[in-house]
Amino acid sequence: MSDPERRAMLAVGEVARRSGIAVSTVHFYEAKGLIAGERTQGNQRRYPRSVLRRIAIIRIAQRAGIPLATVSEALRDLPHDHTPNARDWRHFTETWKDMLEARIESLVQLRDQLTSCIGCGCLSLEDCPLRNPDDELGQRGSGPRRLLSTEPTSDADPTLDLNIG
Repeated sequence: MSDPERRAMLAVGEVARRSGIAVSTVHFYEAKGLIAGERTQGNQRRYPRSVLRRIAIIRIAQRAGIPLATVSEALRDLPHDHTPNARDWRHFTETWKDMLEARIESLVQLRDQLTSCIGCGCLSLEDCPLRNPDDELGQRGSGPRRLLSTEPTSDADPTLDLNIG
């Protein structure tokens, strides 16, 4: 790296300030391999200016609910000193589009079915499209089956599972 390039490197505090994240988040992203910096002779971290665009992509993806592991996978083949451009962004969004569409569809379905749920938490309704589709739990017995058992109740979405046992 040439002297002008080295002088253009950003300190961790500058990266945090310009990207709107905490210094600890900069360190976290680096530990996860999402961004990379280098050490100076004085053992201080310095980052290329391209890190600001990478952080912007990470933050937008997180806001869309894309897991960091998925973001990391997308950024894996992008050199750390390369400033992501419009072509890179199109590649990321095409990669994430199906996952986001599935999430949107799931949320719309949840929204539409929520009005039929009384939200009591007893899980003993005979027909609950949110928690007990096709009365799978009723086939196991009466009462709040999810709360009474520690065995898995179905292959339902684990993010919606209320099993606390």
